[in-house]
Amino acid sequence: MIHPTAIIDSKAELASDVSVGPFSIIGAGVKIDSGTQVGPHVVINGDTQIGKNNRFFQFSSIGEENQDKKYAGEPTQTIIGDNNVFRESCTVHRGTSQDLGYTQIGSDCLFMAYTHVAHDCVVGNHVIFANSATAAGHVKIGDWVILGGFTGIHQFCKIGAHVFAGINSRITQDIPPYVMLHDSQPRAINSEGLKRRGYTSDQIREIKNAFRALYRKGLRLEQAIAEINAISDKGHIRSIVDFIQASERGIVR
Repeated sequence: MIHPTAIIDSKAELASDVSVGPFSIIGAGVKIDSGTQVGPHVVINGDTQIGKNNRFFQFSSIGEENQDKKYAGEPTQTIIGDNNVFRESCTVHRGTSQDLGYTQIGSDCLFMAYTHVAHDCVVGNHVIFANSATAAGHVKIGDWVILGGFTGIHQFCKIGAHVFAGINSRITQDIPPYVMLHDSQPRAINSEGLKRRGYTSDQIREIKNAFRALYRKGLRLEQAIAEINAISDKGHIRSIVDFIQASERGIVR
């Protein structure tokens, strides 16, 4: 299952059923678990840990040195979960010693062609990066987030769970959970996505009310938080308040 033109360092650790395509390079320190397929012309370097049943298409570059000018070759990591798909020319860079020391991607994610995950990012589960979507360094992305094509995320931004960012979104502040962006502005909640993921009509109605308090009533942020707290103390509403209160860059409004 290893093509004869592939170059695999003797210090790399690959499960017995991992396949590696023509002209791919697997460096020392790379560990790849069972069921993973590495296509042709893929480069995987550094201390990179890859889980089960991932698929890497041609010209992907995974675990390479990051582009932070402060990086001086310190030992840092790239950690990737299970069942992810990395399409053509995806790039994922390892972390820096100045922050987490690792870049981490969860499970069941799809990275379409030409997407980029920079150093020290943490990407949750079931996340989709559409073509050419890009996350700068230190970005945190929650579960079930969808980023439209050519979306760009500024460094240190946080994206809450279930956010949907439309094509060409420019994200420079944090986005609370459930929000749908259009033309880089919060327009509604991701109600269709929430239905597909089993949220009840009551839960969706409460999330809509929280969105109205935050974006439609002209309230100051502290007033909006107080109104959201009055809606419910359950987890789906609590997560909105917790996200806002933990924000360091401020939320998009």
